[in-house]
Amino acid sequence: MATVPLESALILAIVLFLLGLTGVLIRRNIVFILLSIEVMLNACGLAFVIAGWHLHQPDGQVMYFFIITVAATEMAVGLGLVLHMRRTFGTLDTDKINHMRG
Repeated sequence: MATVPLESALILAIVLFLLGLTGVLIRRNIVFILLSIEVMLNACGLAFVIAGWHLHQPDGQVMYFFIITVAATEMAVGLGLVLHMRRTFGTLDTDKINHMRG
């Protein structure tokens, strides 16, 4: 059975996290921002699973279960906010929504 080196898997997790972070910082559409946050959470989960596998501990898989739970909750709340923003402002562009009301 072939194994993936720890360094390669962690580099993949770092690249995924940086892609997600780039998406959060660059994108203007709230849906793409939520998807980028999902990519970042999956990168963290991958790092936990790989570290747990390397240390021969099931802790990484347990942490991944919690990460998936947080990701599902974030997506449910986020999509509710997206629907509310679309009804209220008529757009999902964060620059057009970004104003204070008194």
